[in-house]
Order: sequence, then C-alpha cells, then structure tokens
Amino acid sequence: MFPQRTLDVPPGKIPHVVARSVGAHPWLFRKRLERIDHRANPGDLVKVVEGDGFPLGYGMLNPRSEITVRMVSRGDEPPDVDYWRQRLQAAATFRQEFLKLDEETDAYRVVNAEGDGLSGLMIDRFGDVLSAEAFGLGMWQRGVAILELLAPLVGTKHWVLRPGPATSIQEGFTADAITSPELPPRVTIQEFGTRFRVDMMQGHKTGFFCDQRENRRMLAKYCKGKTVLDLCCYTGGFAVQAMALGKAAEVTAIDIDEEPLKLAKENANLNQVRIKFAQSDAFAYMRDLLAAKRTFDVVILDPPKLIRNRREIEDGNRKHFDLNRLAMQLVAPGGMLLSCTCAGLLGRDDFLHLLHSAARQAGAEIPGTGIPPRKAAREMQIFQQTGAATDHPVHTHFHEGEYLQAVWMRLA
Repeated sequence: MFPQRTLDVPPGKIPHVVARSVGAHPWLFRKRLERIDHRANPGDLVKVVEGDGFPLGYGMLNPRSEITVRMVSRGDEPPDVDYWRQRLQAAATFRQEFLKLDEETDAYRVVNAEGDGLSGLMIDRFGDVLSAEAFGLGMWQRGVAILELLAPLVGTKHWVLRPGPATSIQEGFTADAITSPELPPRVTIQEFGTRFRVDMMQGHKTGFFCDQRENRRMLAKYCKGKTVLDLCCYTGGFAVQAMALGKAAEVTAIDIDEEPLKLAKENANLNQVRIKFAQSDAFAYMRDLLAAKRTFDVVILDPPKLIRNRREIEDGNRKHFDLNRLAMQLVAPGGMLLSCTCAGLLGRDDFLHLLHSAARQAGAEIPGTGIPPRKAAREMQIFQQTGAATDHPVHTHFHEGEYLQAVWMRLA
C-alpha cells in the first residue's frame, strides 16, 4: 500500500505546508499546521513555510498522524541524495572516528533518529548487518534507499527494515519486514570481547539492546565473586557480562518470554559461562525468592517498556513501584540494585521519587528481620545515574530522545 521510494528530489513543484509558531523541534503536530497543499499525499516530501511564504525547511508528511510532519532539513534547498549521504556519513563518522566504537564492539547504533537528524528512523549495526526500525511513514518508504546508501559507508553487507511496533496506531500503516536478498537469520556480535547471537527477525526493536552496552560494562565492575540476579534478562546481556566480564560467583537470570530465554542460554554457552536461567513472571519469581529468604549481592531490574502512552502512566508507575519494592527486598544488606526504565514518559524526578518510596516500604518485608510492617525502610544510597550509551546522542531540541534511565544504588 505504501511502496518504497527513492531519495531523489521529486520532480515538479514540491507540495507546501503552512505552519505557525515553528521552533527547532523536529516534529510538527497537526495543531501547528494552518494549511496542507491538496496535492500532498501521505509520505510525501513537503516544503514547510510560514504564512508569509518564508521557507522553514522540508519534512515528511503524514496527515494520518498527530506528528503530521517530521522535519528532515532546514532552509530553502530541498534534501537531495547528496544531502542524505552527508547526513548518514556524519552519523557513521561520529561512531567510528569520534567514539571509536569499532575498537570495542561491532554492535552499535549508527542512526539514532532525531539525535542524528533523521526523525522516525533507527539503525543498528550488528556485524555485517544493518537493522533498521522505522517509526514514521516517510522514513519507512525511504528505508531501503537509506540502508543501501549507508551500507558502503560502514562496510556492511546485509540489512533488514521493519516497521515500529506502534506504526499501525500512530502512523496509520502496516507493513512486513523487508530484507536484503541474503540476510542471515542470525549473526554473532562481540561486545568488549563477549559474544552474543542476535536473531535478525524475531527480537524486540532492532534485535539487541545496544543502549545498555556501557551500563553492562559498568555493572561488571561490581560483580566479582558476587551473587547476581538479573530480572527481565531478555537475551542475557547483563547476566552474561556479569559472569564473562565481571567474574561473578553465581548468576541467576529470568525472563517471561521463551524465545529470548533460549537465545540467552545460547549466549551463555557461547561464552562458556554457567548461568541459572528460569522462565517466569518477575513478580511471581521474586515472591518465591522472598518466601525462600533468598538475597543477592547484585540485582538488575531492567523491565520492558511499561508506559507506551499517556493512558498507561498510572498503571506503568504502579508496576515500576511494585517491581522495585520487591527487587529491593532481594538485595542483601550492603548490596547493589541497578534499576532501569526505558519509559520516556516517566520523568527523572518521578522515577527517583518512585524509587525512594519503594525503599521506604521495602525494609518492612526483608525476610528474617522480625521488623513489624511499615516500621522500617531500606536505606538507599544512589551513587550513579546513567542513561543510554554514547552512540545514542540526543538532539538539543528533542529531550524526548533521552528515554533510558539507569539508577545505581546501594541498599543498607
């Protein structure tokens, strides 16, 4: 229904969109638009102008979306193939020459949507494969052309393009994944010398969470000789690094989904590390551990996205609170909890308040303390707050891109 397009400037006069009160934010919502040229179709490149005709730039139009225009460039000149090449080259150069990521891994984000001036498109590199996820209709329709332009710039051979998980609701289109002719079903990547297998068609998002890479390395520093519990382990990133890099004494990892857990076990075997895996709901598993009076030196809580829209804020906050309250009870006195959220709608101050509230209630239920209910709290020391890895830059005028929060705390 929405075929792929080229990156060439369309022939003829480009349709105009008249906007008001436009700042530097890369999104133009419907309420900011005064008029849309009747010739413009969903996915078209449009010229954005003010009411007096002053040119503001060019963007991708989707009248079916609340984000009606995603800006691509500023100024009077339309973005041609050379413009796209320069934008992609800048993104690749930042990762390869400035961050020098190729020296420590072959899995990293090459294009971080708005953070690289390409609103609605994320591209990760996994060895010889580029894995792209498109959130905007215009970027979906140009996804293949972008991947074919980017591949020689970073030296990859294969690619896969898939629509974002909410495009049918937010963007009004559905589509199947598109792949290069000889895409391998799986690839093996390395991160600080530790190897992981990535399923190119079955995983969440682009297949592997590059955003936690530096947090995984940091976590390893606290694991030597320790007992570690990785809740919501997905394909085992934190768990495997805790053992492979961190030399933990014992690692237990759980996830509710069967397929990622199978891959997590493969990743442990690939690195010849022994980890206890269990398929379980995190709430139920933690309650069983509490009943058994079990605690751990290091606990990682990195749940999937629990707040996807504003309607889910109240329920998502409650789930975050309950997960953290239970997780804190499993931390041995003097131990560490790494608590993460990828819910961009849960603000930093709100997340910290939630953690403090969870700590106030967690102490009353530490197994074996004999403390009456609601009479004690876990003493919490936050010693570090981090976010996504350096290959996930944030646009100056797009603070929504700063979505990942990782709070490191010691619990007395």
